[in-house]
Amino acid sequence: MKKVLLIGGGGTLGTYTASELLKLGHKVDIICLEDNVSDNDNLKYYKALATLEYLYGFFKDNYYDGIVNFLHYNEVERYEPYHKLLSSSTDHLIFLSSYRVYSDLEHPITENSPFLLDVIKDNEFLENEKYALSKAKCENFLRNNPYKKNWTIARPVISFSDKRLDLILRTGHEIINAAKNNETLTLPVEAKNLTAGLDWAGNSGKLIANLLFKKECVTEAYTVSSAQNLTWSEVADIYTKLLHINFKWVNADYPHNTWHWYYDRAYDRKIDNSKILKATGLKSDDFKSIKDGIIIELKKLGVNMYK
Repeated sequence: MKKVLLIGGGGTLGTYTASELLKLGHKVDIICLEDNVSDNDNLKYYKALATLEYLYGFFKDNYYDGIVNFLHYNEVERYEPYHKLLSSSTDHLIFLSSYRVYSDLEHPITENSPFLLDVIKDNEFLENEKYALSKAKCENFLRNNPYKKNWTIARPVISFSDKRLDLILRTGHEIINAAKNNETLTLPVEAKNLTAGLDWAGNSGKLIANLLFKKECVTEAYTVSSAQNLTWSEVADIYTKLLHINFKWVNADYPHNTWHWYYDRAYDRKIDNSKILKATGLKSDDFKSIKDGIIIELKKLGVNMYK
């Protein structure tokens, strides 16, 4: 039994990562802001904001075989002291990046595909975007930092659960509410036939958990996806069949600084996941389909579905 800490692990990805780690026979501690209660002797929650001050105190009495850090840092300078502390408090550290670091220049996407940070010339985007670019900058820091080289980079695609159901730029429970109210939701037609960078959080959590404690994964990066590679139209069709919701595909009309549209959802996100399958030993049969994942999450929410 190994001991694993999930920082910011009380949400969508952390919940399923913890579940898989417990199945693998590990002990899991989670620092989070949610009021979660454990029903498993090997799972413990610490409700706290994982500030640097808090973590210094926390690690005085704790050392972990593995740490998965789910928190996002807007600036590399802000992340560096956290990395210094975390890398010295574990044997294996997983840093959560994102598939959004990738540009739209290579299909399917592999771990070596070009980054937005390296190819985009939009100065406003480069100066102000604080997610995809920040993830890429933190990755660059990891490769060149002077601290312990015990890290692995995980780049998950959009991972949906009962906490968030994503359909292009529709998030939260917009789909469920529209179905209940018999409303039609509009979707951007430009994305209709693009491959969705989407997966069920249970699949993503399983992949992340299985990256831990493998020597060959250290100092490597992995795109976290079961690579079912459905189009957004196919995902919308699943919701239509399950909820009888109506969608209308219209021309996109978003402000120029809607960067997660222009530099992600408007891109084709077909994934080649052969690297992470080789590393984890998982196969396509080990994952739930996108449809089955949606059904699981809708059932959690008590939503009536059609057969």
